[in-house]
Amino acid sequence: MHETAMEIGRRFFETYLKNGKGLKIVEIGSQDVNGSLRSVAPPDNEYIGIDFAPGKGVDVVINDPYALPLPDNCADVVVSSSCFEHSEFFWLVFNEIQRILKPSGLFYFNSPSDGFFHRYPVDCWRFYPDSGMALQNWARRSGFNTALVESFTGTPLKKEDFWSDFVAVFIKDPAFIGQYPERILDTWPDHVNGLTYENKDFSKFSATNTTPKKSRKARIFGFLRR
Repeated sequence: MHETAMEIGRRFFETYLKNGKGLKIVEIGSQDVNGSLRSVAPPDNEYIGIDFAPGKGVDVVINDPYALPLPDNCADVVVSSSCFEHSEFFWLVFNEIQRILKPSGLFYFNSPSDGFFHRYPVDCWRFYPDSGMALQNWARRSGFNTALVESFTGTPLKKEDFWSDFVAVFIKDPAFIGQYPERILDTWPDHVNGLTYENKDFSKFSATNTTPKKSRKARIFGFLRR
């Protein structure tokens, strides 16, 4: 997990679970290859790491990535970072996450909005600014009441960090959205194409999906020169 993804994940926990205790947190794609969200999660909560391969940070190994071995309405929070781009049918995983979340439960999602081809074992997708609303609408078509709480594209902390992350937070039932008054994008000013539940117009709109000071072309050339 690259440095920017780790930092945004840390801010998710600080923003939404500041005083959370006794919660069940489930991570999808939890193997600690070069860092894990588990390391920045708040203490005094149950943390379950799920992956399709055994390894550090993995508590449950699954054979079918589209059938999570957890009961309905059992998780307070589900998190996944740098994982959905490797899922052939990520929309099926998304629905499984909605199934296991409690009505007040949150899903934190982080996947690349750009970046080079990296197979683990496949690399299928990138996520653009409308992806959050599309996933919300897919879940509703599938029978859930899911709502997008916020989404944005976070630009890298360092120029050598090649990735721009698409970040989204969903709630299973918006009747509970009042429990979460703060937003990550308010603490991450170097973002573009922000959306919130309260306002569906993009803040800091950018057609290139990155901040003007660091064009995608410049970042690609910088990466290739390394």
